[in-house]
Amino acid sequence: MLTSLQNPLVKQIRKLHRSKERRERQIFLLEGTHLLEEACAVDYPLETVCCTPQWQERHQQLWEQACNRCQRAEVVSEEVVKAIATTIQPDGVIATAPRMSRQMSPLPVTGLGLILETVQDPGNLGTMIRTAAAAGADWLCVSEDSVDLDNPKVLRASAGQWFRLPMRVSSDLTADICQCRERGMQVVATVPSATLTYWEVDLRRPTLILLGNEGAGLSSDLVSLAQVQVTIPLSLGVESLNVAVAAALMLYEVKRQNGKS
Repeated sequence: MLTSLQNPLVKQIRKLHRSKERRERQIFLLEGTHLLEEACAVDYPLETVCCTPQWQERHQQLWEQACNRCQRAEVVSEEVVKAIATTIQPDGVIATAPRMSRQMSPLPVTGLGLILETVQDPGNLGTMIRTAAAAGADWLCVSEDSVDLDNPKVLRASAGQWFRLPMRVSSDLTADICQCRERGMQVVATVPSATLTYWEVDLRRPTLILLGNEGAGLSSDLVSLAQVQVTIPLSLGVESLNVAVAAALMLYEVKRQNGKS
């Protein structure tokens, strides 16, 4: 059993807490039983899996599945798991996985797409991934200056849907939106000053929803590309909604209008 915090593997995994390290090595962290289950369910490749003896005993089948998909498997002490985890109370298993290409080219132009500009909070992004999958969105795209898609908090907040929803990091949102428009998608921007409410717009056709930064909202450049601007009405004295809540309202309005149960 691996017990030393000075072990080279332990040091390498701990470095993955930093975004720069994950990008340079093209590896990210998977923390917890549920994320490992979801990774195995979709046959996502793994590099390393580390678990405590207690976790191994409780999850023998999942351990065997993970071992068959990874390059290295180690039973480690609880101290080691706590050292390599980003959570305060890890549940006994940590894995690393290779970054996979997140390219969808050309972007799909049927159904429902979600474009997110400069989203900074990993909890918000993870929640929107989870909600988009739940509401039946076909894909999600984030700008390069958003929080990393494989930030550990993003993965946890997505509740495993990270592995199931097609996603892409865009270097040029303007070009992507124009491509979708040219191929027949309706582009809808959420803007506080809009006169139409989000339920007054026909969302039964292929639709692309634009959502912006937590503090600044959508940039004027992206707003100008939308054929429709909508607002989510707020009671007097309420300045704004959380962007993940706004995304949920928009996505489920699309689902409602399309009569999907």
